[in-house]
Amino acid sequence: MGGTADAREAGVRYVLLLASFALTGYAGVRLLEDDWFAVALWFVGAAVLHDLVLLPLYTALDRGAQQALGPGRVNYVRVPAVLSGLLLLVFFPLVLRVSDYYERATLHDIDVYLARWLWITAALFALSAVVFAVRRTGRRPFRHRPFRHRPFSRRPAAARRSSAPRSSSSTPPD
Repeated sequence: MGGTADAREAGVRYVLLLASFALTGYAGVRLLEDDWFAVALWFVGAAVLHDLVLLPLYTALDRGAQQALGPGRVNYVRVPAVLSGLLLLVFFPLVLRVSDYYERATLHDIDVYLARWLWITAALFALSAVVFAVRRTGRRPFRHRPFRHRPFSRRPAAARRSSAPRSSSSTPPD
């Protein structure tokens, strides 16, 4: 019984894999139909830029942060830095004011994006600092201990009383 379910799951996976290849091929044909050389040059340039410049740069920055802050504390810098970097990657034409098209198309001013990105970045680092400070003090004001359910003892009450330590007085407990 389990063999047929595994075979069905494998078949579904292969169909999905073939569908993803077909979609990727279609997107590649559509992308490369106009100026295939410029697209190929852009992909090669992006790979070379990432592998030879960006990867060593952010690896060196991460190792320096690990040495300066310690391995446990570096995540309080990594997370807001990565989120801020992703925001900059998505909105860099607007943050760096290189997009005239957006301003013409929407009639919105693009001068506010740099300040907004800086405020969001400052808020991310401030939130990370607050989380670090709360965890550093050892108190967790927003968490409470969950109720621990203790199962009832299967021994009779008389046996529990007899095995319990007695007080110094000679009277038995009630």
